[in-house]
Amino acid sequence: MAGQADGQALPDGIFSILDTDLYKLTMQCAILKYLPDVHVTYAFTNRTPHMRLNRAAFQWLQEQINKLANVSLTQEELDYLKTTCTFFNATYLSFLTSFRLRPSEQVHATFTPLNDTGSLDDVGDTHLDIGGRWLDTILYEIPLLALTSEAYFKFCDRDWNYEHQETRAYDKGCTLLQHGCVFSEFGSRRRRDYHTQDLVMRGLVRASADAQSRGWRGKLSGTSNVHFAMKHGIPPVGTVAHEWFMGIASITNDYEHANETALRYWVGSFGEGVLGIALTDTFGTPTFLKAFRRTMPTPENSVAEDPKTLIPGAASPVLGPMNGDGSEANSEERSYAQIFQGVRQDSGSPTEFIKVMRDFYDSEGIREKKTIVFSDSLNIELCVEYMHAAEEAGFVPTFGVGTFLTNDFRRVSDGQKSVPLNIVIKLSSANGHPAIKISDNVGKNTGDSETVHRVKETLGYIEKQWANGDETSRWGTAQGEATRAQVQKA
Repeated sequence: MAGQADGQALPDGIFSILDTDLYKLTMQCAILKYLPDVHVTYAFTNRTPHMRLNRAAFQWLQEQINKLANVSLTQEELDYLKTTCTFFNATYLSFLTSFRLRPSEQVHATFTPLNDTGSLDDVGDTHLDIGGRWLDTILYEIPLLALTSEAYFKFCDRDWNYEHQETRAYDKGCTLLQHGCVFSEFGSRRRRDYHTQDLVMRGLVRASADAQSRGWRGKLSGTSNVHFAMKHGIPPVGTVAHEWFMGIASITNDYEHANETALRYWVGSFGEGVLGIALTDTFGTPTFLKAFRRTMPTPENSVAEDPKTLIPGAASPVLGPMNGDGSEANSEERSYAQIFQGVRQDSGSPTEFIKVMRDFYDSEGIREKKTIVFSDSLNIELCVEYMHAAEEAGFVPTFGVGTFLTNDFRRVSDGQKSVPLNIVIKLSSANGHPAIKISDNVGKNTGDSETVHRVKETLGYIEKQWANGDETSRWGTAQGEATRAQVQKA
């Protein structure tokens, strides 16, 4: 493993609070407005359990977690957010300016060796437990995942180097752009390390410049990582995560109305036409679409609105039809499906999802061309395939490509695939209630099993298993390359 790049020592750990995905900040903004006192917990899962940290890796990880207490928003970063992310209100930016993580209080990391000899080489299971106010802990997920991956490849698997990483990213970018794909870089959470992501961004930005000069139809639309967007001069992109829907469902303990409640408070946070890509699969897409066709409350119809879409103790999110700049928009009653620019596909069969969404919009009489953001199981081949399928169905397809870009390495010793970790951190409870995710693929069910079973029965959820959704080998195996059915989740 290379320890330096371009003759300079590489940065150690996380040194910018913006080294995270945009949707963590947008959700924190919404939480500050409506749910500032909700207490939550998060759970860490290693979906590749045979790939364990050793004691040296864990000790380094613990040091980096402790150092997160020193990270804060700089004046330069504040100025950047003010000019680039205009959907953030002054109250939130003021909050973020003084915000600090408190890992000694909020993160409990433990290491359980399989065979404890006291050696730094002892391997074992790592557990990360995060807890505190949702407002104060929501920014841990991306840094902790990135640091865990970096720890593994810094101490446990060192059979790799940075050679050709920028060139590979450039070549991948050129291929996607030449085929006409519009895509963003989504790889922060499972990157090999900071420098790898920086190299990838350099390659993609260079590919984007060449694509523009050559008149290619594709476009690099941005990166989900706000720090790298700022560093490389491209847009930060993202809207909302499963966490928003999971948290609201857990707080209200009302899964039948959770999707609509989450949509309503999201629009109440930012207005219409802003951050308007809806995530459909938290409790299964069929259940989501029942809420998506509902009419959004306005001042004219809020008297008769369903109180089940209000969160106890939170202010009502009904602001009336408005644009993102706060000006009044069209005052006619419209559904959430009309208001949102499109949807994100993150589990299950993408081609089936295209058909489901085409049928849905047609049944609702919605003629406006909508966007589908694909963010699951992506490589070049699949992006091109889904692009053609979505365009033929009348959609505008875009892609969030992650680990295929930021953790695609070969072993130095034999040239075989250097397999990434497949790790996640998910909300596990809110205000003492379990938080769960069902998704459109049984392999991605997360959370308390009894709650998952109860919610499935309540919602009439039909179990689905996507043939290409095996999370244990999604990225390939140590024996060789991933098959088409084992490409990475972005």
